[in-house]
Amino acid sequence: MNRTLVIVKPDGVERGLIGEIVGRLEAKNLRLVAAELRTISREVAVGHYAEHEGKPFYDDLVHFITRSAALVMVVEGPDDQTYAVVRTLMGSTNPKEAAPGTIRGDLAIELTENLVHGSDGEESARREIGLFFPGLA
Repeated sequence: MNRTLVIVKPDGVERGLIGEIVGRLEAKNLRLVAAELRTISREVAVGHYAEHEGKPFYDDLVHFITRSAALVMVVEGPDDQTYAVVRTLMGSTNPKEAAPGTIRGDLAIELTENLVHGSDGEESARREIGLFFPGLA
């Protein structure tokens, strides 16, 4: 699959990082297929984080992603592992472990900032695109 879902999470939007993050995606030869600035509903957040339900951090995930606007995007790349390109570009989920040159490594100023989400595989990309952009699934 050459499409994947990317979300600039509320902390990234609140800090005004949309342009920087989209610019980094485009610099990697990824093209925006769809994008919408929206406050993610609790219902969609619950579906998005379904695999984490019952874990101690689940409620915090749902609360965080629904707290304010996020930029939800479908990006397309030239190969069948676009999700892997995006995940590498984002950097480690833990900002203090994220390498320089990655979105989290360069832009996270607090150790709790996550800034972005990218699908972690082809199956999750299909599921997540269908959840956020049903017409593109």
